[in-house]
Amino acid sequence: MPADPAVTGHLHAQGPAPTGDVQLQLTDVHHSVRSRGSTVEILRGVELTARAGQVTALLGPNGAGKTTTLMVAQGLERPTSGTVRLLDQDPWRAGADLRSRVGVMLQDGGMPLAATPERLLRHVCTLYRDPVDMPRLMERLGIDEFARRDIRRLSGGQRQRVSLAAALAGRPQVIFLDEPSAGLDPVSRQLVFELIRELRASGMAIILTTHLLDDAQRLADHVVLLRQGRVVRRGTVSELTSTSEAPALHFRVDRAVPSVALDEVPAGLTVQAEPGHSSAGGGTPTGSSYVVHGAQRPSDLEALAAWWTRHDLMPTDLHLARRSLEDVFLEVTP
Repeated sequence: MPADPAVTGHLHAQGPAPTGDVQLQLTDVHHSVRSRGSTVEILRGVELTARAGQVTALLGPNGAGKTTTLMVAQGLERPTSGTVRLLDQDPWRAGADLRSRVGVMLQDGGMPLAATPERLLRHVCTLYRDPVDMPRLMERLGIDEFARRDIRRLSGGQRQRVSLAAALAGRPQVIFLDEPSAGLDPVSRQLVFELIRELRASGMAIILTTHLLDDAQRLADHVVLLRQGRVVRRGTVSELTSTSEAPALHFRVDRAVPSVALDEVPAGLTVQAEPGHSSAGGGTPTGSSYVVHGAQRPSDLEALAAWWTRHDLMPTDLHLARRSLEDVFLEVTP
């Protein structure tokens, strides 16, 4: 779907910042809370930078500190120590001028359940001096299809789209998205992805959290991985997933590979049954999956094909899989 200038090209009231300019900076941020008479440290020296024209993904297991990091970055919580600069201001002390330049999409929405999307979004637009063309944005997100239905009657994915539209109402320079694809059906998910890419291209700084690592891998320019309140990995997707090892080759056959065949795997290669799939001597009606390590040259693939031929194995599925964000996530998550 082509970009809609009502949504992207004219979204910034004062014009977008030059791509690459720092829009959010957290430096050595700590945040502690009192719980049952003791102090619990939630954030432990978090460092984070988000730039104009980029998507920054904040990842981590439950309890890693993602939501607290967003709340501190937005000025909803005050850090115990450290520095937060949002559009070159302290968000905890900032006033309406900063608030009007920042959009926030919360996963739970916080929307009045008795209102309709049409009434709610029309009201949100009255809070800004120069709001986005909301009818066109609603059409773009497919909200017009349920605009007059009470929010309490909407699905989780429909509420997510309404929440996103509300976050974009004031033409923000920076937007925070908490689980933007949660509950979305595949079509709605693609709509939101396309819009996020267009907003990034327009120069907006986008900071998002997600539990769906495939989403982060598809969307993010920069990834920050949290664990127990600390940043344990950071970088671009390619930096985090790069490796000197050859990509693994996965194949599926309609029967388990016999033990004798596994004993005759070509030199330099290893073939192992994938977890959860049958191995030698088993076999299932849906087939068996294997992973091959060590294939680095065309001659290795030629030797593998000859091995399949010798043992009458015909792959029904075959693909190379490079290291993914999920692999990185599992390395640092217990």
